[in-house]
Amino acid sequence: MSIDALVENLIRPEIRALQAYHVGDASGMIKLDAMENPFQWPEAMKAEWQTLLADCALNRYPHPVAPEVVAGLREVMEVPEQYGILLGNGSDEIIQLLTMAVAKPGACVMAPEPGFVMYKMISTFVGTDYVGVPLKSDFSLDRDAMLAVIAEKNPALIFLAQPNNPTGNLWAEDDLVAIIEASNGLVVLDEAYLPFSSRNHLSWLDRFDNVVVMRTLSKVGLAGLRLGMLFGRSEWLNEIDKIRMPYNINVLTQASAAFALKHYNVLMEQCAVLRSERENMMNVLAGLGFDTYPSEANFILARCPEKNARVIFDALKEKKILIKCLDGGHPLLSDCLRFTVGAPEENAQLFAALQDIR
Repeated sequence: MSIDALVENLIRPEIRALQAYHVGDASGMIKLDAMENPFQWPEAMKAEWQTLLADCALNRYPHPVAPEVVAGLREVMEVPEQYGILLGNGSDEIIQLLTMAVAKPGACVMAPEPGFVMYKMISTFVGTDYVGVPLKSDFSLDRDAMLAVIAEKNPALIFLAQPNNPTGNLWAEDDLVAIIEASNGLVVLDEAYLPFSSRNHLSWLDRFDNVVVMRTLSKVGLAGLRLGMLFGRSEWLNEIDKIRMPYNINVLTQASAAFALKHYNVLMEQCAVLRSERENMMNVLAGLGFDTYPSEANFILARCPEKNARVIFDALKEKKILIKCLDGGHPLLSDCLRFTVGAPEENAQLFAALQDIR
């Protein structure tokens, strides 16, 4: 049997039908495509961190539950003691664990779309049915459509991102409540962009038995560490922890995250700069003729009225500026570009390039 025949015979057809998640080469580019914090740490802080890393025991397995990291998260994010904290290798692993935990035959995962692509991809990976419910044209939740899917499909898992990627907006709380109350499944409130948002939902763990809250340190400046976290009642987290791989948070990540959490004020000061830059970017893009959408994240979604999103994307790339072209990814995102908010000097170069292009 040929290798092509072997692959076709052994690999699930839904996996063979997938395209791998593409990450473009950003070498030498001003990188405004991946919602990263553009700032480095102060030199004194970096020196202290590097000294700490020198003492890490790379010959030993990491602590299985990273207690220093958990304690730091509990303090800076004000997580009540009655709720557990489960760590993952990025939010992606948390999403995978949650989906695996509910993946009974016939189980369904639901999320609004356009949304974070990994909800759908990971559901496919683990063999779970996925239903994406389109947002309204203004990117608000279609409450009636979501309630109809809940009534028909009874999804075991619902992902609701607050704010949403790639649209950047928060959804109406009464819509969220209606969906949570109608659901017999577990509802995940994904707060990846919390440092840039005016609202958080940690208190909803008290309010609803079927809610957990997911966060990450990626957007505050620690994307390279790959550290995600899930907050919730022990009844949920104890079950999910059973399928978490042992030692999933490595020694260097544990040491670095624990250190960074002791200096969390530095990261929050950087996020404050980005929030200010976001408002400036919003005004500049609007002045350049883009239709911009309200954002509570560290990026801005903008529509090109001349239907030339791909042309602008390619022209910026020629100028060594990388953004995200969303045109073609979802019908609601036609002619749309997503701009990550960068450092002031990066944003200034973006604006000058756009002025030149347009």
